[in-house]
Amino acid sequence: MGVRTMKVGANGYVLAKGEGEGIWFLNNLMTVKAGGDDTGNAFTLIESLAPAGFGPPPHVHHAEDEAFYVLDGEATITCGDRTWSATPGSFAFLPRDIPHSFKASEAGPLKMLQLTLPAQFERFAAEVGEAARARTLPEPTDPDVPKLLAASARYDIEILPPR
Repeated sequence: MGVRTMKVGANGYVLAKGEGEGIWFLNNLMTVKAGGDDTGNAFTLIESLAPAGFGPPPHVHHAEDEAFYVLDGEATITCGDRTWSATPGSFAFLPRDIPHSFKASEAGPLKMLQLTLPAQFERFAAEVGEAARARTLPEPTDPDVPKLLAASARYDIEILPPR
C-alpha cells in the first residue's frame, strides 16, 4: 500500500445536505462526501441519486470493495450468483473481484450512499462524467463507451457483457 497523505480532511470536516463535489456520471447525480484526498486514500463516500430504471452494466472492481446503503427508493442488487432486493435501510457489501451490478426500481429514483475501499472511485466518476451544473439528475444521454472503457481499464474496473 502506498503512502497515505491527507489534505482537505486532515483536521476533520462536516458537509451539509447538498454539499460536496457534484458529478453527473452515467445519468446519475453523485455528490462526493469524502474522497481520497480527504481520507488518506482509505475510502470514498458518495451520495448517489439514480433515475428510475437505471442500472450500470455488470462489472468487477479488481482494486476496491464496494458497499451500498439505500436511503430512498428500491434496487435489485446482484453480486456473483446472488440477487437481493434492497429498500431504505438496506446495506449491501460487494467484495472486489466478484461481478456485480444493481438496478433502480422503475417506481422512482434511487438514493443511496456508495462506499468504496480504498478510495479511487470518485476519480473514476469525475474522469468519465462531468461536473454537475445543478444538484439534479442530468438530462439523459448515451454514455461515451470508449471513454468509459478506457477509464475503466485505468482504474482496474472490468466492464462485463449484459447478463
